[in-house]
Amino acid sequence: MSSSSALRTLFSDALKDALKAREARKVSTLRLILAALKDRDIAARTESNREGVGDDDILALLQKMIKQRDEAIETYETAGRIDLAEQEREERAIISSYLPKQMNADEARSAISELISELGAKGLRDMGRTMNELKSRFAGKMDFGKASAMVKELLTA
Repeated sequence: MSSSSALRTLFSDALKDALKAREARKVSTLRLILAALKDRDIAARTESNREGVGDDDILALLQKMIKQRDEAIETYETAGRIDLAEQEREERAIISSYLPKQMNADEARSAISELISELGAKGLRDMGRTMNELKSRFAGKMDFGKASAMVKELLTA
């Protein structure tokens, strides 16, 4: 995927808009996203891949950043630092706004059931293949931690 993907353009444009609007939290959060993306690009560059990471990897990065914010919120609340927890919540909301709409549990279960049938997956030995296909089809739309438990449940049923 080209390093000038739609998501990259979206982040750059959003940063310019946030700078003009003087939205400090949004500016800092978008800079964090762009810095993490640049780090991933550098790590991913090889002789055969000069483009950097693609949109699926960017979505995975955003999901990882959200998970980090969730953990930080919990830590700060436990420590009584409500101000810092609120800052993390604001960052989480900004990052989440760039992800596609998440599937609810029923939609995810339905998609997983259909995929298992389509792949002809029969047991736990097909779990890796099923998860890889889920990740390629539903990047950014599904919590793969929860999806993994559903796949396991459906493959052993």
